[in-house]
Amino acid sequence: MGIIAVRLNDKEEKILEHLQAFYNTDKSKILKEAMLEKFEDLRDREVIDEFEKKMDSGTVKFGTADNLIKKIKNR
Repeated sequence: MGIIAVRLNDKEEKILEHLQAFYNTDKSKILKEAMLEKFEDLRDREVIDEFEKKMDSGTVKFGTADNLIKKIKNR
């Protein structure tokens, strides 16, 4: 497990303290959750980029909800 030191200016420290009080948790957890949210945003962007490439190449096909339900029921 790694330990990382983070330097915060006064404004950033007050924000972190405010979040800590609001969520009633430790600062480390708040920072970890923020990091995971940023990572999720990155993964979402990657999925969107991949979809857009498929759209541009014409390999994306859309179907009806009825066809999707039929496929699910036939499994």
